[in-house]
Amino acid sequence: MTLPDKSAVDYSLYLVTDRSLSCGRSTIDVVREAVAGGVTIVQLRDKQAVTREFYREACKIRDFLKSKCVPLIVNDRIDIALAIDADGVHLGADDMPIDVARRLLGDGKIIGASVFTLDDAVSAVQQGADYLGLSPIFMTATKPELVEKIGIEGIARFRNSIDIPLVGIGGLNVTNAYDAIRAGLDGLAIVSAIVAHSDPASSARSIKSEIQRARKETRRP
Repeated sequence: MTLPDKSAVDYSLYLVTDRSLSCGRSTIDVVREAVAGGVTIVQLRDKQAVTREFYREACKIRDFLKSKCVPLIVNDRIDIALAIDADGVHLGADDMPIDVARRLLGDGKIIGASVFTLDDAVSAVQQGADYLGLSPIFMTATKPELVEKIGIEGIARFRNSIDIPLVGIGGLNVTNAYDAIRAGLDGLAIVSAIVAHSDPASSARSIKSEIQRARKETRRP
């Protein structure tokens, strides 16, 4: 199956993996279940894995996602993204600068950037990011270093100033998915609500339903 052009990527239900939350299941098993439930894009994030282990895992996930026409984003590790020909990378504030990553990856790859303030967002757009990860929408145990949330009410500040896709992350789940999309997000990056759930496919399906309901009401594609 052929993956879509990066301008047509569906960020609506964006899975971020976390092996420490997967209740002993392998990352590939969680990814398979999540995609069955409607996940539209996957970010492989593993801060603990050594390079060879990360590479082997990334290859398995890449092959599976290509068969499902779901893009694979690699967190931070541009070397791994290049080695496996991933669809893109996601960069944090302390990672490689976006413009340098673009020179390495080329124009055809997706580059996402984590942003915390509107100034961060504007700068990332100017450097050539394809989408922004707004963090945190709510406080979350997966990002304990962050001390101030954006909140549902803060999303409009970004939406009114930024014209590339906005993906929220931090404490998002089925109970707040509808409101977050209605507030202006193009997608929700979900970690524990899917990865740690006893039934990742069911959780993904429920969240996807809320996303679709909000999109329909706001007449967004």
